[in-house]
Amino acid sequence: MRLIGDWFRRHLSDPQVVGLALVLVIGFAIVVIMGRMLAPVIASVVIAYLLEGLVSWLVRWHCPRLLAVVLVSFLFMAVLLFLMFALVPLLLQQLTQLFQQLPSMIAKGQDVLMSLPEKYPHIVEERQIRDLIGVIRAELAMLGQRVLTLSLASVVSLITLGVYLVLMPLLVFFFLKDKQRLLDWVSGYLPQKRELVAQVWRDVNRQIGNYVRGKFIEILIVWAVTYVTFLLMGLQFSVLLSLLVGVSVLVPYVGAVAVTFPVALIAYFQWGFGPDMWWVMGAYTLIQTLDGNVLVPVLFSEVVNLHPVAIIVAILVFGGLWGFWGVFFAIPLATLVQAVLAAWPTLEPREPVSLLDEARQSAEADT
Repeated sequence: MRLIGDWFRRHLSDPQVVGLALVLVIGFAIVVIMGRMLAPVIASVVIAYLLEGLVSWLVRWHCPRLLAVVLVSFLFMAVLLFLMFALVPLLLQQLTQLFQQLPSMIAKGQDVLMSLPEKYPHIVEERQIRDLIGVIRAELAMLGQRVLTLSLASVVSLITLGVYLVLMPLLVFFFLKDKQRLLDWVSGYLPQKRELVAQVWRDVNRQIGNYVRGKFIEILIVWAVTYVTFLLMGLQFSVLLSLLVGVSVLVPYVGAVAVTFPVALIAYFQWGFGPDMWWVMGAYTLIQTLDGNVLVPVLFSEVVNLHPVAIIVAILVFGGLWGFWGVFFAIPLATLVQAVLAAWPTLEPREPVSLLDEARQSAEADT
C-alpha cells in the first residue's frame, strides 16, 4: 500500500496534474459515450482543423478573417460537390464492373488452384484444394449476404448522409468563423491554474495540426500519382485501386502491405503472370518506396517522433476502440499520450529504484 500511496503523492498531489487528468478523462468519456451521436460535430472539427491553416495564411496576407472564412468555405463546398458528382459516380461504376467480373475471376482462380496438385503433387493434394475452394465459396456467400443487407439499409444510410452533407458545411463555417469565441467558452470551464494543460495543448496542437495537414497532402499526392501511373499502364479499376493506395498511407507499414494484394490480384486477372503485371507491381513498389523515403520525411520532418512499435500498438489499440477513425487518429492520439507523459511532473524526483528494493524498504519501514 505504501508503494501506491507514494505514487499518488508524487504524481497526483499537484492540482494542475489533477486538472489535466480530469480534462483527459472527460474528453475520453465524451468520445466513448457520445461518439456516434456527435460524429458530424467531430468530423466538422477535423475539417475545420484542416482548413484553419488556409484561413490563417489568408489572414497573414491582410485578408479580413470573415472574408477568408467565406472564401475557404466556398472552396470546401466546391471540393465536396466535385467528390459527390464527379468522383463518387466513377467509383461506383468501377465497383459495379468489379462485381460483374467477379464470377469470371473466381473461375479463373479456381482453375489455377486446381492445377497446383498436378504441378506440385508432393506439396499440395487435390483434397486440400477442394476444401480450400469450399471455404472460399462459403466466405463469398456470406459476403453476398452482407452486401444485400447493406443494400437494404442503404435508404437509411442515404438519409443520414444527406443530413451530414447539410450539417457539416454549416458546422465547419461556424467553427472557423467563431473559433476564438468557442475557445474562450471552453476555457471558461477549465481550471484557473492550467499551465500544464496549456503546455500539453501547445505541443499536441503543433504536432497534430502539422500531422493531419501533412497526411491529407500525402493522401492526395499518392492517390494522384498512383492513378496516373495505373491509367497509363492500362490497369483496370485504376480509380478504385489508386484510392485504396492513397488511403493506405493512413496506416503506416500495414496499409502498404494490405493494398498490395488487391493490386496484384487485379493485375494477375487482367494479364496473368506476364511482363505487364510485373511492370505494374514494380511501379507500385516504386511509389511506396518514394512515399516512405522521400515524401514522408519532407512532410513530417519535424512531426511525430514515435517509435515504429509505438505506432503499431497505437493503431491496434485505437483502431480496436473506434474503427476507421481510431486508425486515422492513431498517431495523433499516440502523440497526445507522449505529450502528456513528457509534461507529467513528479514532485519528488529521485534515483531509479528497482521494485525489489522498494518492497524491501517498505518491509523494513513496517517492522
